[in-house]
Amino acid sequence: QGFVGRRQSLTTLPFYNFLLWVLLGVLTFPCCVQCLIFKVGVLGPWNCDPVYSKALPAVAAKLAVGRINEDFSLDLGSKLDFVILQEACETSKALTTFVYYEKMVDGFVGPTNPGYCDAASLLSKNWDKAIFSWACINYELDRIKGYPTFARTLPSPTRVLFTVLKHFCWANIGIVSSNEDIWMDTAGKVANSLRSQGLPVGIVASVGMNETEMESTLMIIMCMHSALIGGEQQTAFLLKAHEMGLTKGRYVFVPYDTLLYSLPYANTSYFLLQNNTKLRQAYDAVLTITVSSDLMSFNEPNKQFINGLLAFQVNPLFGTIYNGIYLLAKAMHNARRAGKWLSGTNLAYFTRNMTFSGFNQKIQIDTEGESQTNYVILDSDGWEGQLYRSYMVDLSADMVRFAGKSINFPGGSPPPSDSSCWFEPNTICTGGRESLVLLCCDLEDLTFINPQLSKRKITIEDLGDSKSAIDNNSMHSGDPHHSVDSITTATHETTNVAVYEGDWVWLKKFEEGHFKEVKQSTTKIFTKMKDLRNENINPFLGFFTDCDMFAVVTEHCSRGSLQDLLRNDDVKLDWMFKSSLLLDLIKGMKYLHHREFPHGRLKSRNCVVDGRFVLKITDYGFNELLESQKSPQNLVPPEDQFWTAPEFLRDVENSRKGTYKGDVYSFAIILQEVVVRGLPYCMLGLTPAEIIRKVKKPPPMCRPTVAPDQAPLECIQLMKQCWSEQPDRRPAFDEIFDRFKLINKGKKTNIIDSMLRMLEQYSSNLEDLIRERTEELEVEKQRTEKLLSEMLPPSVAEALKTGATVEPEYFDQVTIYFSDIVGFTTISSLSDPIEVVDLLNDLYTLFDAVLSNHDVYKVETIGDAYMVASGLPKRNGNKHAAEIANMSLNILSSVGTFQMRHMPGIPVRIRIGIHSGSCVAGVVGLTMPRYCLFGDTVNTASRMESTGLPYRIHVNMSTVKILRSLNEGYKIDIRGMTELKGKGIEETYWLVGKENFTKPLPKPPEIKPGDNWQEMVTDEIKTIFRKANREVDKPKI
Repeated sequence: QGFVGRRQSLTTLPFYNFLLWVLLGVLTFPCCVQCLIFKVGVLGPWNCDPVYSKALPAVAAKLAVGRINEDFSLDLGSKLDFVILQEACETSKALTTFVYYEKMVDGFVGPTNPGYCDAASLLSKNWDKAIFSWACINYELDRIKGYPTFARTLPSPTRVLFTVLKHFCWANIGIVSSNEDIWMDTAGKVANSLRSQGLPVGIVASVGMNETEMESTLMIIMCMHSALIGGEQQTAFLLKAHEMGLTKGRYVFVPYDTLLYSLPYANTSYFLLQNNTKLRQAYDAVLTITVSSDLMSFNEPNKQFINGLLAFQVNPLFGTIYNGIYLLAKAMHNARRAGKWLSGTNLAYFTRNMTFSGFNQKIQIDTEGESQTNYVILDSDGWEGQLYRSYMVDLSADMVRFAGKSINFPGGSPPPSDSSCWFEPNTICTGGRESLVLLCCDLEDLTFINPQLSKRKITIEDLGDSKSAIDNNSMHSGDPHHSVDSITTATHETTNVAVYEGDWVWLKKFEEGHFKEVKQSTTKIFTKMKDLRNENINPFLGFFTDCDMFAVVTEHCSRGSLQDLLRNDDVKLDWMFKSSLLLDLIKGMKYLHHREFPHGRLKSRNCVVDGRFVLKITDYGFNELLESQKSPQNLVPPEDQFWTAPEFLRDVENSRKGTYKGDVYSFAIILQEVVVRGLPYCMLGLTPAEIIRKVKKPPPMCRPTVAPDQAPLECIQLMKQCWSEQPDRRPAFDEIFDRFKLINKGKKTNIIDSMLRMLEQYSSNLEDLIRERTEELEVEKQRTEKLLSEMLPPSVAEALKTGATVEPEYFDQVTIYFSDIVGFTTISSLSDPIEVVDLLNDLYTLFDAVLSNHDVYKVETIGDAYMVASGLPKRNGNKHAAEIANMSLNILSSVGTFQMRHMPGIPVRIRIGIHSGSCVAGVVGLTMPRYCLFGDTVNTASRMESTGLPYRIHVNMSTVKILRSLNEGYKIDIRGMTELKGKGIEETYWLVGKENFTKPLPKPPEIKPGDNWQEMVTDEIKTIFRKANREVDKPKI
């Protein structure tokens, strides 16, 4: 027996071996889990403006995917499909929508907005899904280790620009963008990328440039839709530039967006240039750099898809989308051949060393994964509105080659070249700029006082108002005390921020009348201020007078003043962070006092914080400037005197001079602000005038109060000593520095450590907030999806959410139900509108409850008509007739006991019609899509209802046959021959019950042949209604 058992187990071994081999084959076969459909999402701002919508992304994707799936030389391992994804128009919202799309696709072609490319690429790295983009600019994206799932479908646009700039030796560049988020972010990214390659990108603006602002600029890059494809803003910009005389040869204008596609130029005339003389003349100053095309016309490769459309009616981004999808498919093919999974990392990697024919040019990717697609430089002919090829940009050799026809520059010659050192590697090219030079200027020019540079002059517009640049970077400022307000929009009159040679600067404005002539003593003060160099001193750059304004120019610190930082509740400050800022302040004041430079105006508004959270002291030397210029003293409001030492409050005449001890008192008040994170004296509950009066005239001495738990005890003691009433008892900053270091008991007040701790806390708080918001979003999503699924079939709703087209579907066997209320017109005429709404709401709620127990789909309700179908959108064999029959019996039973709230004595009689047959179902409309049924079955079911009788279920032979074939005991009576409108005379039936159906059914009214039963029902309703009203009106005894 044991031998037999062993023998049986041995015979099963081959079977288990077979299973193991099968399992091993499944596990080792590449991409088995992806063998069905690989869905690519085409991501872009397609609905944000008409120019993007003209790219026809759905048509381009359909063309590419269709050709890919029909190309048997491509081994994709799965069928390729696509979905069009809408990129939010605002950059702040674009990343949110991108996260939402994660589970909808297996890879992305896009995004189009470079503003969130970095973040999107990091997310795709986490998801291991490929991003194939033509618009991302950041050179960091080319690092494989940091962004392994990112691949370019075109060369980096700034690489192409740099190659052209190098050829012509044009280093000084200005960038102008339209005011949409996508173009403003593009302008910023282009500027940063070119600056990272050493070029002095100056103006980056979204509006308003004048000729003198562009004095040193040779090329203007226009970040906006090209005028040739319908870009209205570029058209307006070029016309304005032409009107201002800027298109006469001094500058070259380059459209940026043409770098992202192949602009048609062969055998193409542009109507816009032909019919607008001024624009055609302005376009002489434009050099168009675009992807080279191998075709003679744009429509050549896609006649069957966009036949009848001219080139200018289709955004050439069409071809870029096509190429991106085809590149992704070729990468899938290469990965499959190498036996790799179709992961994002593998797809990005296998774009290397590839050549294939794209939409209208040959696509080449080198062994490093860099696209080597060639570009052309186009110039206009100036007469017929055509563009011709003048140069080829050969990226494989990083060269620009002559293509046979010279550029026709306005004025006969190109703009003068810059020094070639800007383009030489490992060479620092400054262009003569001296950062430590003191300068002043009037309306005509700007003169360097430094003797070595006394002969050099530059125009005042080198110090340009930065309204448009501020708008572009969301840095608005209108506070005259060096604050940065994220809400108030800067204006020409109020902004204190400007751009000087590409760097942000801050203007401290004075009344120009006191500085009409700069005295010799004032010049010495300027020289002394210029020589101050310390990490915690905001450097003095120069001054100028213009337009009745005198201003001192210093570096701009992006985080605003210390007072701004303390008021910003979004910034969490622990003691280590506070002590780091205070130590910066102490070190800065210690340096000033060592240089024999008392401040005299120290307050939290005059302490600024840069992007690295380093505190710097500003406004030093201003009292000496005003004193030297003999400017009169203005009345200072009480709230601005909180930091002034008591001895100067009592002696106003000498308050301008400033003393070391007075600075120590001011430091003590700032220390109180930082410790309690509030305004000076905020805890006293007094008005500023009352506080100043008490400080001036003690006793009792009036000072802020600080709780012991708000700071270390040693810090509070130091603060009290620093605001001592007697100046000689206040410690010097050397002593303050030594004592303050001891407060932290030897710990270094490292701002980086503080920032790391804060970031950890932020991360924890952010995770909680994201979790909470995600839960709320999930709840809302479930509600929305539930509502959508109640309005449309789930499969249809899902397709609409993903942007897919819902194709009409044919159903060969369904059963359709119609019902209405007998006498509804009479009931409505005797009711108020709100009562009719209540009636229908109550009745349909009752019907909906019955529907939930049956395999049926509620199609729609129109007035008192109620339409239901079974057998669609989910097919259920031949059960559809039984489901509708069972539902009809239940509805009829429930109506028998239903009463209207406002007419309880009037019965609600319904008539029901049922018919079985074929139909077509589809979605109609986009704004409020409806799932509609079409076909003769729908019409016949409606006729069965309209020819029925009250409390009756009217069915015809098609439904009866199915019910009888099911053999479930349905009770059917013959009605007889009935005329159906438009159908002729047919034999019809009544469904009167079913075996084991025990619910009571209402009794139909007795109707004899020839009776006008509809008039009888109307009279009955009116009679009951009048009787009920008489009962109501009858006086109570």
